[in-house]
Amino acid sequence: MLSQESLSQLQGLKSQMEADKERAEAVVKGTQARYGFAVLDDGREIFIPPQEMLKAFPEDRVRVCIRPARDNKTIADIEKLLDSPLGQFTGRCVRKGKALFVEPDLPQMKRWLFIPPHARNGVKEGDYVSGAVLRHPIRDGKPQAKVLAVLGNDDTPGIENLYSMAKYRLGPQWSAASRRELEQGLAQTQPLETERRRDLTDLEFVSIDAAKTQDIDDALYAEISNDGWTLFVAIADPTAYIAPDTSLHEDVRARGTSVYFHGDVLPMLPEELSQDTCALSEGMDRPALVCKVAISDSGEVGEFEFIEARVRSRAKLSYYAVDRYLNGQYDELMSHATPLEALYQVYRALRAHREQHDLVMEERREYRWILDDNKQIETIEPYEKLLSQRLVEECMVAANRCAARFLAEHGASGPFVTHRGFREERLDEIQRFLQMHAPELADTDPRELDGYRAIMQGLSAPGRELPLRAMVNRLLARASLSSEPGVHMGMALPCYTNCTSPLRKYADFLVHLQIKSLLHGGKAREVSQQTLEHLGQRLADSRAATLEAERWLASRYLDRLVAADPAVTFHARVAHVNSSGFNARLLDSGLEGFVDLRKDPEKFSYDKWTASLTSTTRRFSLDQEVELRYLGACAEDRWQARFELMETCGLKPPKQEPATGAEPD
Repeated sequence: MLSQESLSQLQGLKSQMEADKERAEAVVKGTQARYGFAVLDDGREIFIPPQEMLKAFPEDRVRVCIRPARDNKTIADIEKLLDSPLGQFTGRCVRKGKALFVEPDLPQMKRWLFIPPHARNGVKEGDYVSGAVLRHPIRDGKPQAKVLAVLGNDDTPGIENLYSMAKYRLGPQWSAASRRELEQGLAQTQPLETERRRDLTDLEFVSIDAAKTQDIDDALYAEISNDGWTLFVAIADPTAYIAPDTSLHEDVRARGTSVYFHGDVLPMLPEELSQDTCALSEGMDRPALVCKVAISDSGEVGEFEFIEARVRSRAKLSYYAVDRYLNGQYDELMSHATPLEALYQVYRALRAHREQHDLVMEERREYRWILDDNKQIETIEPYEKLLSQRLVEECMVAANRCAARFLAEHGASGPFVTHRGFREERLDEIQRFLQMHAPELADTDPRELDGYRAIMQGLSAPGRELPLRAMVNRLLARASLSSEPGVHMGMALPCYTNCTSPLRKYADFLVHLQIKSLLHGGKAREVSQQTLEHLGQRLADSRAATLEAERWLASRYLDRLVAADPAVTFHARVAHVNSSGFNARLLDSGLEGFVDLRKDPEKFSYDKWTASLTSTTRRFSLDQEVELRYLGACAEDRWQARFELMETCGLKPPKQEPATGAEPD
């Protein structure tokens, strides 16, 4: 039995050990394995052993006790939960024995959450669900979840779209306040009666769009002038019905954009506005914001004005019908010959001017997905962009340029679309690239608008042995929204914005608000950079959702092709190369996937200067044609298709033996 003195010493030692422990707040970071790390506010990362990780979710904010382990490594014990941001999530229901669990679709979280019987909401094994945490594991490491909604299973038509919408929180329901405001606005607002509206119903506007389009947000008219043409771009005006500082406006802002999935659409505006009241429908008087712009004979965009107007579209024409007319194959549109002929002339002038003085985006082959009754891909058809689509595109670019100039000249706070060209940290790399492949451009400054244009035009010049223009894509920055005007290097323009799709895009909606504020004598300083950053994140989420749904659909299509013919192979073209392998685009369908060369028996060396991967016997480079075998796709990799090379693909030509001298006579 220990003496009193021994007990006192033991207690003192225990107190000293406890005092030596460090306690701190940290954020939990998960890993693909069972362990994790506590990231302290001072930047330190402390190892969390697997047993402790059971008490928390990734991104939880916790209080930890930092102590040395037996192997002298520092570890963190989780003592208290401070905040858990994990709320709603998506996943799939799995079964273990008689118990049902949900496997959350979350990065760095590889654990199942038990669903108690009272929280199952009719879920069955294999169902995709939207769920939420019911019980946090901080006490005993045993979390529970509840099912908020069952989204469907693999046999549900359109499950790929439905699941992606839920995963990225797209398309929230319109609030009750928004619905009330909408009904009141439709009943009470009379935008055509205001004296500000100029009557332009005598102009023969026509809309040119896809045959099934109902949310028609632009119509065109052009007439010959003394030194060129006058182009009128009429744009639907939903801001006439949606006032700032309303619940409806807030819901529109939260959506940010219409999201187009294959087989489904999530509209940004209520359909009562986008398809009925605001759409520039044939024969209907509608409020519009009209850009009237002078186009010179040489295609230069000249003087312009923006007009709040009343317009009436004379016809809803399809891209296909207008294309046939412009190619002399369709006479049924002769009644609209006057505006169509003038618009065609405007298009040719604008396009020629842009190709000579600005930069035009390189076009690549497009593909149309034909879905069956179950919203699965039945076939994929290639098609080329129509002349009528190019015509509309040039008119929209002209109007967008005018909008950007108008906002910039009046000191408005955007929104502008800016693109700074090459990333700042890659300028040395582009300089070396030019010295290697295009020395005549090496002294050109890529930071200047004229210099950037000269470089990109030079890299795209015919006769190049390598696809130089595609090789520098990895060095480019992304376009972004800004509250201040700035250059758009990608189009070689001093400033740019988008204003022609306010029924579908919130950025365009904001441009309309700013332009109308200026027309009414305001300062147009209502758009903040914070608003644009929020919108940018929403747009990124929308792109991620549609990409994931498309990949999932594509994987099921490829699965069916392989099931029908296990020996099938795919011809593709190398689209992007990195140190791990390359992305390939299938020639017949445009579908993309990744060829991972890290596990190949041969070791490949990556050369960023030639965008190539080389081994002892094989070589792969940008734009090279390859033959592939499909391996599959999985949800953990966001359904990216995986391919492998056929054995004889990419082989280097055999080395030539040196010629020997001829035998003497």
